[in-house]
Amino acid sequence: MKLFITGIGTEIGKTVCSAVLVQYFKADYWKPVQSGDLHYTDSHKIEAWTDSTKCYPETCRLKLAASPHQSARAENVQINLDDFQLPETDRPLIVEGAGGLLVPLSDNSFMIDLIEKLNLPAGLVVRNYLGCINHSLLSITALRQRNIKLEYLILNGSFPEDTERVICGFIGKETKIIRIPEVESTDKKYIKAAAKQLTITKL
Repeated sequence: MKLFITGIGTEIGKTVCSAVLVQYFKADYWKPVQSGDLHYTDSHKIEAWTDSTKCYPETCRLKLAASPHQSARAENVQINLDDFQLPETDRPLIVEGAGGLLVPLSDNSFMIDLIEKLNLPAGLVVRNYLGCINHSLLSITALRQRNIKLEYLILNGSFPEDTERVICGFIGKETKIIRIPEVESTDKKYIKAAAKQLTITKL
């Protein structure tokens, strides 16, 4: 099982959800692009929050905490899709993107292009906020237009019934729904507890 974790926006819990999934599936982890926070990267967090996880080195490590294309420009480097190669492993692999599907890697390539290049199915992280329905449906539509399989719709936290019904009603029957409970604190104890409570269902 290899899965690319993306989201409907920024700051919606992709790394927390990735940690829960790494723990649940006993998977390795790879963050292709890290923009900012090089002293405590998402890979560092996964290592701290999960049990003995192998984290593969980032392909791009950028100092500025900004969109990858902006961070790369600040360092006078160019991010090219050909630079990314999927790590070789016999174990499940969770790959975590940066931001949402149309976060730019350069002026003419986006995160969704990287998913397509790596030929991975997607797990789309959704969190409840005003506007999440619109962002969710737009993201699902973008994946559908590229023929990228939406393997999992990942509901992070609790949702109003009306919100969940509309979002789940927009996915196809091939997509499974992962429900991850609210994580009270980002440490190993709570990540492991969330992994034990995780549920996977179909429509």
